[in-house]
Amino acid sequence: MIAPVALPISAAAQSPAGHPDWPGSGQLFVGACYQPIDRSPEQIRQDIAIMKKVGFTMVRMGDLSWDSFEPEEGKFTFDWFDDVLAQMRAAGIKVILDIPGLPAPTWLHKKYPGVDIVNQNGVRLHPATRYWDDISDPDYRREVHDLAVAMLKRYAHNPAVVAVGYDNEVGSSPMSYSEGDRQRFIAWLKKRYGTIEALNKAWATQRWSRRIDNWDEVYLPYGDGPGPNERNLDLHRFWSDVTIADLNDLDSVREQYAPNLPAVSNLWPDAPAKGFDYLRSWNGYSTYGAEGFYPGEPLGAAFGVMMMRAGHETPVWFNEFTAGGGGYYGTPGRSRMWAYFGLLYYSQTFLAWTFNSHIGGEEQSLFGLLDHDSRPSWKVDEFGTIASEFAKLKSMGFPRYRDPQVAIAYSFETNWLTTPPPGPNTMKQYFTGNYVDQAREAFKPLFEDNIDAAVIDIAHDPIDKYKLVVLPSAYMMDAPTAEAVRHYVANGGTVIMTGYSAKVDATGKWFETPLPGQLSDVFGLRTDQFYRSEQPLKVRFDGHDLTGTDSYYEVLEPSTAATIASFENTPQKSPAITVNHFGKGTAIYLATAPQAALLGPLERSLYDKLGITRGPQTPAGVVARVVDGRTMYVNTTESPKAVVFDGTKRDALTGTAHTGTMTLAGYGAALLQ
Repeated sequence: MIAPVALPISAAAQSPAGHPDWPGSGQLFVGACYQPIDRSPEQIRQDIAIMKKVGFTMVRMGDLSWDSFEPEEGKFTFDWFDDVLAQMRAAGIKVILDIPGLPAPTWLHKKYPGVDIVNQNGVRLHPATRYWDDISDPDYRREVHDLAVAMLKRYAHNPAVVAVGYDNEVGSSPMSYSEGDRQRFIAWLKKRYGTIEALNKAWATQRWSRRIDNWDEVYLPYGDGPGPNERNLDLHRFWSDVTIADLNDLDSVREQYAPNLPAVSNLWPDAPAKGFDYLRSWNGYSTYGAEGFYPGEPLGAAFGVMMMRAGHETPVWFNEFTAGGGGYYGTPGRSRMWAYFGLLYYSQTFLAWTFNSHIGGEEQSLFGLLDHDSRPSWKVDEFGTIASEFAKLKSMGFPRYRDPQVAIAYSFETNWLTTPPPGPNTMKQYFTGNYVDQAREAFKPLFEDNIDAAVIDIAHDPIDKYKLVVLPSAYMMDAPTAEAVRHYVANGGTVIMTGYSAKVDATGKWFETPLPGQLSDVFGLRTDQFYRSEQPLKVRFDGHDLTGTDSYYEVLEPSTAATIASFENTPQKSPAITVNHFGKGTAIYLATAPQAALLGPLERSLYDKLGITRGPQTPAGVVARVVDGRTMYVNTTESPKAVVFDGTKRDALTGTAHTGTMTLAGYGAALLQ
């Protein structure tokens, strides 16, 4: 019943070092996701002819097709896929081979009912929808391992295959509550805490008479509530470790049978059903950060891409890329604009989701590049234009490899803690904001100034190379994060930390020591009192009057820290921003929630001192970067925008010369040299 869950490991098995043949500098790929199981042999031939004609260079295949490769346990059928691979190779199209561990086939659920999801009410659910698979079940783990072995033994050296992906959108399966899951959770707790006494202390079980006397009294916390935060945090950690262990296991298969191929999986670490701690584990199973890219607005899109890039030194792959969508046919020029936007944010691969519009299933009325009658839509030509233009751009410094200058600290555990399940929980009465939105507020001024900023877990990725590190609402402060901050500042680094930070320890309980927990000496202050202003917070900083957008503020008690700005309209007029010199570096504390109205002026005041190079100045809605001496501009809006610059420059995309100014069309892009 019990399958041990391996804790996530820190490894570097996927480094491209020593693999000069892996996709790298001077290579860009444009294509589509393709499901040959939806198409007849004649349609497949026609589809590939269309792809070749418009210049596609890559497709992603294999995902969502487990029972096509293995219609019954141990019986594999590969001939149909061999034929498609051969046709792709003949057309000059590279293939990402997806190991389709999700969703699991019906025969697996029938033979091994432990793979079924059991909801928190104890009801067993048949696989009525995609991803309803319990990936912690040992039968599931064995079967997906065997599938990976069979596929990689066959395709490791297929000349069409360029990379491998695992378990499409892993992290999206719901939590399960079977007895097997409970026993695996108990085994995980034993490994983490060792004794019942330690577990009771971590979970604060003395409250409300909830002490645990033996391991048999442990139940899985309710992911949909109610329940206390400490247990909810460990529930998410458990399922995160389950997911990471699955990815590490699949990568061990790649390491054994296909070490010649990099790993580039279409992951979903922030899936609302469960998710997993990607930022503390990415380098164990990922060569290139990859995701489905379905942007809403530019700031959120940029933040999400940089989070997926994490600490990779390699570019980002959009294994799924916006083309049309569910109930959305598409907008001319929009996909091209987002492709150029992606170039500025380290992207290398752009695979439309999806090639053919879906006729049935859960994604019926999802519109791809081909219409439902297989006629190419205008979107085929648009992606052909992207492919043609990118074939030229790859010799002009793309994909980008320049290191970001700034790091934004992000914690999946803090996100879990600050979004507890429904039920009696006063923590949400304290942390009233949204953690992701607050992290984006720290990112926003850098985004507006066209400055590259990494989004990483600073306890996992080294931060010494960054000129500035910002910790927005670092609510949970565990020992590795505190040590990273302490070491970085002591050795000359500059950090900004905001209110709501370092309030709880690694168990999710509030510190019983001076706040900010574990870092009070680094920041040279303590903070206990907090209030919410009835009026927008007013701060005078660096000669300017600033108005905040969040009412929360903390009353700082500086010891060695100096006050460089105070709240102008609070009863105590307490410090709003302090600076402390610790070791060789500087620790700055903003005594309110992360908000661009206050963080922007603060971050910008440090640019010259820290040698942070501001990007090209652009009007709102236009993003830009200097790449190999040329400046690329992308207009993310539908309206024309005027871009101003010095001298006369020529657009490398059109050959048109511009002097002093250029009007960039809606959704337009230009590369000026």
